[in-house]
Amino acid sequence: MQAPIDFSSRRRHLLRGALAASLAPALVHASPAWPQKPLRLIVGFPPGSSPDALARLIADPLGQALGQPVVVDNKVGATGSIGVTAVARATDGHTIGLTGNGPLTTAKALTPSTPYDVARDLRPISLVASSPFVLVGSNAMPAADLRGFLDFAKTRGDKLSYGSIGPGSGSHLTMELLKAHTGIRAVHVPFPGFPQVATALMGQQIDLAFMIPSIAVPQAKNGRLRLYGISSAQPSPGAGDVPPIQSALDASGSPFDVTSWNAIFGPASLPSSAADRLSEEIARILRIPAVKQGLQDQGWLAIGSAPDVLARQIVEDTAMWGRVIKLTGARNE
Repeated sequence: MQAPIDFSSRRRHLLRGALAASLAPALVHASPAWPQKPLRLIVGFPPGSSPDALARLIADPLGQALGQPVVVDNKVGATGSIGVTAVARATDGHTIGLTGNGPLTTAKALTPSTPYDVARDLRPISLVASSPFVLVGSNAMPAADLRGFLDFAKTRGDKLSYGSIGPGSGSHLTMELLKAHTGIRAVHVPFPGFPQVATALMGQQIDLAFMIPSIAVPQAKNGRLRLYGISSAQPSPGAGDVPPIQSALDASGSPFDVTSWNAIFGPASLPSSAADRLSEEIARILRIPAVKQGLQDQGWLAIGSAPDVLARQIVEDTAMWGRVIKLTGARNE
């Protein structure tokens, strides 16, 4: 004989299911908000460097927007790769990084032992700002303008030297690209950051460098450096009337058009929802007039992008710089 159905038990089961369903949105809403503690913003370059200045410009407003402090942490070395490695290995869910394009696009090609893989270990968040490089000479250089510099440099053989912020950096590879375009020769001397490059130029310890406008232009106005050209094909407001290097090159050759950029990223373990929120807040902050002006004063054009835009930029520039590395034979000394 079939046992009677226990309607009271079935009713309790249905009521529990209905109650759970009704509470689901509330439980989701009550889940811990992000961030739950201060964020660490790792910069792989020293205090006073361009990435450091950008990080400190946006750290306070970003902290206010998130409701938690954003603390800048400088982890210097290996042309920024030490800082990127620290971000890639972070597992606390509250560590992000800011770097120039080199560690995200050329590090692996120049140094196969680089301990992180950009596509596997990092999560793109936002492009922050971009700028061309300025070709700078010490006051010992006799040339007064771009064409004069190129003519003079071609007569010097390998007696010229140039500074950069390290092997694989944009300042390094841009000079190697100029050497390939023009036939000039110069020995590479790496430094920790642009302030040190500027000091070496003003002390006439090196002859040349590609630098960011925020450091190069003021020193040139003070008569301590010579400005010859910019790396982008179009003029740049941050560089005044300094001409594009492209204007002095043979028009039949491939274009000389290089820009530097900085970006914010996180470890691959950072939730995509956190990356999306960060990108939205960073884009909003970069539209604040005072922040935008602060970037312009440093020679940068504010960007602010979605994570997928940064991801595409990394892929495109990795391919472009890969061709430059192959063309020039550049390597990590």
